[in-house]
Amino acid sequence: MGNIVAIVGRPNVGKSTFFNRLIGERQAIIDNTPGVTRDRQYGASFWNGKTFTIVDTGGFVEGSEDVFEAAIRSQVKIALEEATVILFMTDVTTGITDLDEEVANMLRRSKKHVILVVNKADNTQRMMEAHEFWSMGFEEAFFVSSLTGSGTGDLLDAVVKRISEDPPLESELPKFAIVGQPNIGKSSLLNALLGEERNIVTDIAGTTRDTIHTRYTKFGKDFIIVDTAGIRKKAKVEENIEFYSVMRAIKAIEESDVVLLMIDAQTGIEAQDMSIFRLAQRRHKGIVILVNKWDLVQKETNTARDVEKEIRERIAPFNDVPVLFISALEKQRIFKTIEMALEVHENRTRKIKTAELNEVMLEAIERYHPPAHRGRMIKIKYVTQLPIYYPAFAFFCNHPKHVKENYKNYLENQLRKNFKFTGVPIEIFFRQK
Repeated sequence: MGNIVAIVGRPNVGKSTFFNRLIGERQAIIDNTPGVTRDRQYGASFWNGKTFTIVDTGGFVEGSEDVFEAAIRSQVKIALEEATVILFMTDVTTGITDLDEEVANMLRRSKKHVILVVNKADNTQRMMEAHEFWSMGFEEAFFVSSLTGSGTGDLLDAVVKRISEDPPLESELPKFAIVGQPNIGKSSLLNALLGEERNIVTDIAGTTRDTIHTRYTKFGKDFIIVDTAGIRKKAKVEENIEFYSVMRAIKAIEESDVVLLMIDAQTGIEAQDMSIFRLAQRRHKGIVILVNKWDLVQKETNTARDVEKEIRERIAPFNDVPVLFISALEKQRIFKTIEMALEVHENRTRKIKTAELNEVMLEAIERYHPPAHRGRMIKIKYVTQLPIYYPAFAFFCNHPKHVKENYKNYLENQLRKNFKFTGVPIEIFFRQK
């Protein structure tokens, strides 16, 4: 089950800085102007052996101060529905404001785990002042400084305590998730796949209510479709449909093995699609890109080859990904989609014998040696596949820290050329032999 940790709070309390610290890189732009944090709203974080997805709700608000309050309210609502843990962020330098009180009231009424985070507590005076926030009545409060990072370790300890590592669903069957922007045709694809013959489809009991896991057993194929689209139609989420669909996509990605990313043939791959793509990539999921509504495109203006080339340029350097042109409505290439997804799943679970791996890769290394570092020769002696659920390889060498990024790319390309890993992110590690 994908655990989502949502950061809520009013604007400018430091949510983006804090978010960046938690995902360990300055990926959002840090700027105090409202509406600037548009580029990165979610990322994967890893702490004490548990992985979870962090969502910065602040990235989804646009508009002026007065629009803010309504937008923040609707975000808090969505976060309450979708997140496992909520981090409610406040700012010691402004004290408790009316808007803080209002958010606090919404959060206190919920059954969710809420942790109060008082930011900018970066000197003794402010630490003292931060104590007034206990009056808001939350059991757990942490005083942190997102700029310096003080206090974030203890906070993360508290977060992961609240996160259960749910056992994977009983089924060993491949799980496919259909994701994409709102109105891209996810439901049409689902209906085309499952057809009217709902009797050969079994909804597996005991799955979370946010996602329906449907087993598909037609034409000798057997897999599970993770569906988050058709659930509990919410009232009043229109104004925040983007945020809502992102939360859904994250959940679906977390619960699947292969992500079928649908994009619109007419607009091509957009920023939001790229975010979903990169998240799936960072979470080591298999990926198949489906260009939907291909039947509506004027074929004279752009050919499938042009569109595919453009997509591959956007998703580089990881562009060894199947791209299929489909029409969910016209049921074009629906079956091809399934075959491709199964193939990618097989690639993701592929294990290569060590002898074969060394034979092929040492020869590739012989053909093109790693560039020397400060006159020191780098020698790679041995390679092995790591025993984990996605393809990862350890190359043993004398100076692991000095192997350059472009050489790592060369090795990845050689692995892809010689063994089938289409649609699957590969990790390469260099270890001291």
